[in-house]
Amino acid sequence: ARCQCKLAPRERRNCGYPGISAAECRKAGCCFNASVPGIPWCFAPKPKKVRKICSNDPYTRINCGFPGITLEECESKGCCFKAHPAGVPWCFYRRVMEE
Repeated sequence: ARCQCKLAPRERRNCGYPGISAAECRKAGCCFNASVPGIPWCFAPKPKKVRKICSNDPYTRINCGFPGITLEECESKGCCFKAHPAGVPWCFYRRVMEE
């Protein structure tokens, strides 16, 4: 997650309070860098780049439909459809993958 703290000083969004310690800042899930005076030292990390994918592992599928749902009904909900194997949801939510 280190690269998410590589922000130009002018892009930093304050994430703490004046005088916050590095430890408190990191505990809040924020970045701490005190090298540039006059700008926030504790700042929000860059949002993660994520993609939503249809997982190939049938046993991690989270049901997004109902028994007998069609491909069209499933995809209109923004979910994945794979009519195999038996005994697992055929219509299932996409998984979020970090890039």
